[in-house]
Amino acid sequence: MNRFTRASLACFGAALVAAALSAATVRAEEPAKPGAAPDAAAMAFPKPTPEHALLKAELGTWDADIEMAMAPGQPAEHSKGVRTCTMRGELWLVEDMASTMMGLPFQGLGVTGYDTAKGRFVCVWVDAMGTYVTNMEGSYDKASAALTFWAESPGPDGKMMKWRSVTQSPDANTRVWTAYMPTPDGKEFPGMKITYKRRKA
Repeated sequence: MNRFTRASLACFGAALVAAALSAATVRAEEPAKPGAAPDAAAMAFPKPTPEHALLKAELGTWDADIEMAMAPGQPAEHSKGVRTCTMRGELWLVEDMASTMMGLPFQGLGVTGYDTAKGRFVCVWVDAMGTYVTNMEGSYDKASAALTFWAESPGPDGKMMKWRSVTQSPDANTRVWTAYMPTPDGKEFPGMKITYKRRKA
């Protein structure tokens, strides 16, 4: 067994322990009598919320039209990509993105869920162009059907910068994702815009 396999098994084992501990603390109760059957209520897993239904609506394969500008006023670079969305259970959306960026192959992976304790959407993103993990938190506005995330990641100068993204849903099979990047004067500009079209099943 190589070290990667051992590490994977260790992570999987830790995840099982965490899940068991989480389930065991759902409801405090008196110690069970010897031989008593496990309490089903104490072992219940979290139920999906209406916010999780929004994530499920992303399932499928999406063709992406990408526009990226490095600074305000500069011409945008155009490229194409494919976004594939699957669910892990009913609580987590897994997004796999493949495209080109600045003429180079690009791959990204995101995991998005809804944290019921925080009352906010949460997302973790990694891609082939960085060695860091981007953590995001956001909220959904029903009136505008827009999901807004705030994130912090290294900027072009290597320093951490805060930025936001907004995903709008003109219809069931179209998404428009825009990343707003900060400028030196404290304002922001749309540095990247991706229009997704869901493929027919």
